[in-house]
Amino acid sequence: MSSQSQTQKIDTAHQDMVHDVAIDYYGRRLATASSDGTVRILSVGPTSQLLSTLAHHNGPVWRVSWAHPKFGTILASCGYDGKVIVWKEASPATNQWTQLHVFTHHTSSVNSISWAPHELGLSFASASSDGSISVSTARQDGTWETLRIDRAHPVGVTAVSWAPAVAPGAFSANFVYKIASGGFDSCVRTWEMVNGVWQSETGSISQLHKDWVRDVAWAPGLGVKSTVASCSQDGTVVVWTKGKEGEAWRGKIVKDFGIPVWRVSWALTGNMLSVSDGEGNVTLWKEGQDGNWDQVTKIEM
Repeated sequence: MSSQSQTQKIDTAHQDMVHDVAIDYYGRRLATASSDGTVRILSVGPTSQLLSTLAHHNGPVWRVSWAHPKFGTILASCGYDGKVIVWKEASPATNQWTQLHVFTHHTSSVNSISWAPHELGLSFASASSDGSISVSTARQDGTWETLRIDRAHPVGVTAVSWAPAVAPGAFSANFVYKIASGGFDSCVRTWEMVNGVWQSETGSISQLHKDWVRDVAWAPGLGVKSTVASCSQDGTVVVWTKGKEGEAWRGKIVKDFGIPVWRVSWALTGNMLSVSDGEGNVTLWKEGQDGNWDQVTKIEM
C-alpha cells in the first residue's frame, strides 16, 4: 500500500459520532458502531449500500467485532449501557438479524470486545469500566458460560485482545488461552487460563504509558516471540515482546505522537502495525533489522 492508494468514503447514515468500524472476514461488509445507539451493516464495493440497522443498545455503542465465519455470520457489539449483544444473521436474502445472546453481567460501560481464535470455539472477551474482564463461551445446548476476571484493572478496563491459539514456536497441538488488556490505570496486563481459572500471567507489564491505555492488540503468532501493541491517551505506541515462557515482557516505544492514539491493529502477517491517532491519521509501521520501528506509509483520508 502506498501513500497514493485510493480511499473510498462511505456514508454510514449514523446520526452521531462513529466510534468503531469492522470489516468482515471476506471484505464484503462493514459493521459500524455509533453514539446514536445503533450498529449498521453496509456493503463494500464500488457503491456502498446500507443493509441493516441494529438498534437494541440504550446509549452509545463503542465497539463491533465479527466472529469467524465457521460459526456463521455473527457479530458482537458493546456499549455504554453495559451490554454485549451477539447478533446472528437470520436471513441473508432479507438482511435480517436476530439477537443470539445478550450479556448483561457487567455493571458499567463495556468498552471493548474481542473474539477468541476460532480454534477455541465461539468465545469472546469483554472489558468494562466496572474493572472486570468477562469471557463468555457458547455451549452446544445454546446456553453461554461466563468466567470473570475481577479487578483486572480496578479503575476500569478499556481494551482487550486475544492471543493466538498456538504459542510462538510451539509444535504441540495443545492450545493456549491468553488475553491482553489495557486500563485507565495506564497499565497493560496479560492473562492466562490455567486449569479453568483465569489468572495474571505476568502482572503489570507496562511501565511506559503515562496515561490511560486506549487499545491493545496481540499480534498473530507467526514468529518465535509473543508480541503485543498498545496505545495511550498520552500519545505513545508501545510494542511489547516476550520470548520463552517465564521471561519478562520488554517494551519499546514505537513513537510518541504528541496527541492521543486511538487504535492499533496488526496485519495478518504480524509484521505490520496500523496506528490511528486522534487527528484522524492512519500510519503503517514495520520493524527494521535494527529493532527500531519505521513508518512505511501514511494513508491519506
